[in-house]
Amino acid sequence: MNGEMNNFIKLLLWITTSMTYARFISSKLPPGRFRLAALLPVLSLLPLLPWSFSSIQLRAIFFFFLTWLSLFKLLLLSFGHGPLHPSLPLPTFITISSLPIKLRDKSSPFPPLNLRSLLLGITIKTIFLSGLISLYAYKPIMHPYLLLFVYFTHMSIALEVILSIAAFFGGAVIGLDLEPQFNSPFGATSLEDYWGRRWNLMVTSILRPTVYNPVRARFGVAAGVLATFLVSGVMHELMAYYFTSEAPTWEATCYFLLHGVCLVGEKWVKGLTGVRLTPVVSGALTMVFMLVTSFWLLFAPLLRSDAEERLVEESVAALGFLKDIMGHRIQS
Repeated sequence: MNGEMNNFIKLLLWITTSMTYARFISSKLPPGRFRLAALLPVLSLLPLLPWSFSSIQLRAIFFFFLTWLSLFKLLLLSFGHGPLHPSLPLPTFITISSLPIKLRDKSSPFPPLNLRSLLLGITIKTIFLSGLISLYAYKPIMHPYLLLFVYFTHMSIALEVILSIAAFFGGAVIGLDLEPQFNSPFGATSLEDYWGRRWNLMVTSILRPTVYNPVRARFGVAAGVLATFLVSGVMHELMAYYFTSEAPTWEATCYFLLHGVCLVGEKWVKGLTGVRLTPVVSGALTMVFMLVTSFWLLFAPLLRSDAEERLVEESVAALGFLKDIMGHRIQS
């Protein structure tokens, strides 16, 4: 734990230095090829930083923060697009560039984040996650499908907690007006609703200007959707590599391409027939499809590697560490 904490401090120093440079050089060069060339040292550094950690979960988290979102944000900045701008105050620039958060636009359909509700949500989900991790003690006697459901729920809730903590930091400490990162994803009534308006809105906000809009403008909506899901699949393959250190199997890419094809088909059928199922039925069908395809393709590489055992061990160790901290506080 001490070693990972030292690595985390070093990582913060690298991020602060890199993003300070990125803001400075962007203020001196106009958008275009020269700005992109000047940002290449930072763009080359970001994929290396997650390897600072021996923990597979920390590697995966900082891959998502830095190698995916931060790198895409800086690519957009290179050409004068996206959430970053050299006119932003330095603390704001560093925070927005390195965390999975986005400043709320005045035209945003979402209300501003309520920090009190956000903190309450973090607390409730952390307690639920602690109970979920405790179930791993019964892993040897669990039915394989029940274990897969526990993994699915664990990763979904853990991602929400991690992103919510980042949003709370940006809102409470830096004082930023931020957009929400999730919008009740388990209430989705279709694949389009789930991926476009509810699940991990930070990724949606990055993939839309970098992939979807350019492809759609040239080849149409369906091509834009498929290209977006293809890129998302490739990035998840890379995340799996950071997680397992094993060669890609391309199952995650197949998972996202399948969802992209089904989303396009879903839109086509609705437009052709005008049929609309009740929210209860369509919501249930959506969640069943998510679970079945996740078990089939998304979690398959994890279950075939020793990363599964390491994930359980790290989760149980982290839970024990938190309990020790809470126990010491209560005693004091």
